[in-house]
Amino acid sequence: MTEQTNVINIDGKEFDIEKDLNKDQQYFINQIRSCQSKSANLRFELDQITMSQDAFTNKLITSIKTDEEASLASEVS
Repeated sequence: MTEQTNVINIDGKEFDIEKDLNKDQQYFINQIRSCQSKSANLRFELDQITMSQDAFTNKLITSIKTDEEASLASEVS
């Protein structure tokens, strides 16, 4: 995990979070960081779900094709 810095840059100006910002501003920083973390976790989960969905879709397509091929083979016989 990356280490969080106590210095942020806003509009080209650096601020030490603990020294330069008041309690409300520090709270906003914590909220932003929490939102960024949650967003990254949701992207991670969405990637997993998307890959699983693709795998199940491919399995379904393969299964249907196999059934169709077996059905055609039995009709020919």
